[in-house]
Amino acid sequence: MKNKIIGIYDYTVVLTYCSLIFAVAGIIISLTKFGHPYIGALLLLCCGLCDTFDGKVARTKKDRTPMEKDFGVQIDSLADLIAFGVLPVCIGFALYKRDLLDLEGGQKTLLAGVPLGIIVALSALFVLCALIRLAYFNVTVEETQGSDVEEKIYYGLPVTSTALIFPSYLLIRHLFYMNHINISYMYYILLMIVAVLFVLKFKMKKWGNGLIYTSLAFGTLEFIAVIVAWLTSYGK
Repeated sequence: MKNKIIGIYDYTVVLTYCSLIFAVAGIIISLTKFGHPYIGALLLLCCGLCDTFDGKVARTKKDRTPMEKDFGVQIDSLADLIAFGVLPVCIGFALYKRDLLDLEGGQKTLLAGVPLGIIVALSALFVLCALIRLAYFNVTVEETQGSDVEEKIYYGLPVTSTALIFPSYLLIRHLFYMNHINISYMYYILLMIVAVLFVLKFKMKKWGNGLIYTSLAFGTLEFIAVIVAWLTSYGK
């Protein structure tokens, strides 16, 4: 099998591949006619869960060759671009479509009044910033490999942070929406803030196990809350 197909297919990359599958499902669901941003958010959280443990799982295999390690780094970043770069803009577009339905129903909404060209431009800018952030990370990993100092910090906001940021926004948006206040337009403001943070060169300490498991618990609560919000949103 190894001689007939390219790529790595052992357990070290299973979670990365699962993250990609969740991301593609979220993208397709978000872009379909009846796609809902909350479903996309749930799948984004699943991507975040996979990403939390994919590196730890890969490092349990002590006899990985240099090629296998490099493949793992590259495939992880490619999957991250789709999961945490492309999926969030598709969730935003699902929100945009929901607001268009509200507008047709006679409800006032600021987001629906934004020209589609601007939505596309902002979405493309976000994905571009995520791409630059991931490419820069890959290059610096190669250049600083073995450095104790560099292994303890990130430069810029990690793209994987979107797995917690955008579901949090949707939950806040849901609370406002239940009180007949539509803040959907703020999704794109947040999208641009996060995009800028991707490419700003500031140092950010890597999370230890304590913060990782805290974020995992927070993500679990978000997952449950998004399901509840979805079930109580009556299609909105």
